[in-house]
Amino acid sequence: MDEEILRAENINKYFGINHAVNNVSISFKKGEVHGLIGENGSGKSTLMSMLAGIYPIDSGKFVLGGKELKIKNQVEANRMGVSIIVQEIGTLSGLTVAENIFLGNEDRFVKHGIKNTKAMVKEAQKLLDQYGLREISATAVIDKYDFEARKLIEIVKATYFHPEVLVVDETTTTLSQSGREELYKHMESIKNEGHTVIFISHDLSEVIKQTDRISVLRDGVLIDTVESKDVSEDDLKRLMVGRELNDRYYRTDFGTPVSQEVVLSVKNVSVPKEINNVSFELHKGEILGIGGLSECGMHELGKAVFGASYYRSGDVALADGTDVDSISTAIKHSIAYVSKDRDNESLVVNDSIRDNICLTSMDELSTKNIVLKNRLSEFAKKYADLVSVKMVDIGQFVADLSGGNKQKVALARWLGKNSDILVLDSPTRGIDVKVKADIYALMEEMKKQGKSIILISEEILELLGMCDRILVMKDGTVNGEFTRNPDLTEEDFIAKMV
Repeated sequence: MDEEILRAENINKYFGINHAVNNVSISFKKGEVHGLIGENGSGKSTLMSMLAGIYPIDSGKFVLGGKELKIKNQVEANRMGVSIIVQEIGTLSGLTVAENIFLGNEDRFVKHGIKNTKAMVKEAQKLLDQYGLREISATAVIDKYDFEARKLIEIVKATYFHPEVLVVDETTTTLSQSGREELYKHMESIKNEGHTVIFISHDLSEVIKQTDRISVLRDGVLIDTVESKDVSEDDLKRLMVGRELNDRYYRTDFGTPVSQEVVLSVKNVSVPKEINNVSFELHKGEILGIGGLSECGMHELGKAVFGASYYRSGDVALADGTDVDSISTAIKHSIAYVSKDRDNESLVVNDSIRDNICLTSMDELSTKNIVLKNRLSEFAKKYADLVSVKMVDIGQFVADLSGGNKQKVALARWLGKNSDILVLDSPTRGIDVKVKADIYALMEEMKKQGKSIILISEEILELLGMCDRILVMKDGTVNGEFTRNPDLTEEDFIAKMV
């Protein structure tokens, strides 16, 4: 179809002096999946957040079906036919699955001023079953479920009412392959109904495969809109960064010996229903990869190593025998942890960049229990600049940053702490190609300094490209181990995953 369904007209958005979206005009067609890409901080999520009523528009307008949209919040957006699946967690803790699915639309179950909770639960469970999510209970409190399950619930919440426009913002990075296929299926269904999907992803091959057209933003400005069938990943990279981008992400060394010095020992670690009897050693200056399918237990293992996992049994010990049994012990003994779930476990999003970076270094930054604000500011700016956080200033709230810049703040905190052991869980999730290269270079530099890294990732090429050794997990146990080798293939890895 060539008929326009949605139009952005001269949209502008400022955060302080930062012109986040600069006079952007885009036309979206009925019955298409329209990709929206750009580097972190390019304005794509901000543009869509204005469409969905999360941010107010400073100037310009959205026109849906010939009528100007004047949306104040997400509930209004839903009622006007616009739905969004946000990049981070979009469900509310403390509410049931059913309450989250129908949040803002509870009135459909209200009669004579009384809410029929039983009817709401029944309808929610019916939807979950239709979406193939029978293992999720509509009556359960949402906090019972992990990050991926909550994203699948958000898919139900965002699509059950067949919106005219669905925005999918960096959702696939949190999903397993089966979860991705479920999302693609519903995107295709919405497209076939003559409605529109706006798809944001940093996985350029995925964008080309799943979309009909692609719009590229750079520094808040629309650069071009292209037909997906006519472009390559390299074409899109050039549009995103305005130049040729060196595709050398990964390490090029092979056969480099790793120190025999053990800095961390994990013995017989188990967490009920998550991981079972896992043991390994981490060496000085080693990048140790841990991979597998999303639900294999690797993410819980990262928490267990950091002392942040409930009901952990087994031993995690440093070379001097110190038992790492709590977060405070881990931090005290120079262990860092960056969670896959940035907003809820790695950052205080409703606080400043300065306070987030300084959080774990307050003891070092204080003198006789007195902390000078100037000292905190200098420290935070030093490490924010080191990882090139795109910001107004260090007083800016983390919530206002793009996903990639949030990740940089999380890394800057631990660089400032000068941690010797870093547990990085999905550190490049939702990160653009340039920032990925920066993070990989940073990891190589830390390795040269003798720091040790546990890299937990669902991206096979990332593990093969960056790690000295890789443990492959399956069903909560270690099912294979590989050492760095140029002949190691994805097929070798997959054989141990499934």
